[in-house]
Amino acid sequence: MQDTRKEQLLKFCQSLGIEMHKLELLNSALTHTSYAHESKELPRPEHNERVEFLGDSVLSVIVSTYMYCTFPNLNEGELTKLRAHIVCEASLAEYARKINLGDYLLLGKGEGLSGGRERASILADAFESVLGAYYLDQGMEAARVFLLGLMKAELDFICTHGICSDFKTRLQEVAQQDGDVDIVYELIGSKGPEHNKHFATIVSVNGKHIGSGEGRTKKEAEQQAAKSALEKMGAPLTGFPK
Repeated sequence: MQDTRKEQLLKFCQSLGIEMHKLELLNSALTHTSYAHESKELPRPEHNERVEFLGDSVLSVIVSTYMYCTFPNLNEGELTKLRAHIVCEASLAEYARKINLGDYLLLGKGEGLSGGRERASILADAFESVLGAYYLDQGMEAARVFLLGLMKAELDFICTHGICSDFKTRLQEVAQQDGDVDIVYELIGSKGPEHNKHFATIVSVNGKHIGSGEGRTKKEAEQQAAKSALEKMGAPLTGFPK
C-alpha cells in the first residue's frame, strides 16, 4: 500500500475517532469491485464483498441486541419492521455520507465518473464493509461502541415513535411542538424539458426560509425541502405523525 493511501486511511480513522492496527483490512473494505477488476496490480487488490458479508451480520447483531434490550415493550413483528427500516440501503447510505465515506472509496474509472461515490448501493455496502473490517481488527465491543455512536439517536427515536416517510408531516409535527406555526412551500423555479422537468421549492416557517429541495414533481420537491429543513433543525427525520 502506498504511503499516500495509508495517510488517507489514517485520516479517515481519525475523523471517526477510531484506531485500526491492520489498515489493509480498511483498505479492502473501501475497495469497490470495479477498482479491483480494473487494477493492473498483481495480485489484484481484494475488494469489499467478503467483508461486507461479515459487516452485514455484525450490524444486524448490534442493532438487534440494542433494540431487544432497550425496548422490551416491542414484540417480534415490531422489532423486525423497525430494524428493516433502520438498516435499509437508504439509511446506511445516509450514515456513510455523514462520515464522508465516499471520499475514501477506491472505484473503477467508469464507476467514479458516473457518480459512484454518491450511489446509495455502493455507499451502503461500503458502510457494512467498514464495520466488518473494524470488527475484525478491534472486536465486537469496539464495533458496538462505534456503530451506536452513529445510530443510537435514530434507533431510540424510531423505536419510541415509529416510522413515517412523509417529511412534510414530520416537519409540521416538529415545528408545532411549541404552538401553531405558518408553514409555506413556495415553488421558485423549474428546469428541463416538459417530459423531464425538475422543480425547485423552498419552505418557510413563520416567514423564515428554513429549507429547499428539488424533485421531478412539485410534491417531491416539497418533500425534499421539508427534509432539508428537518436536517437544518437537527430533528430526527422519522416518526409517527401525531
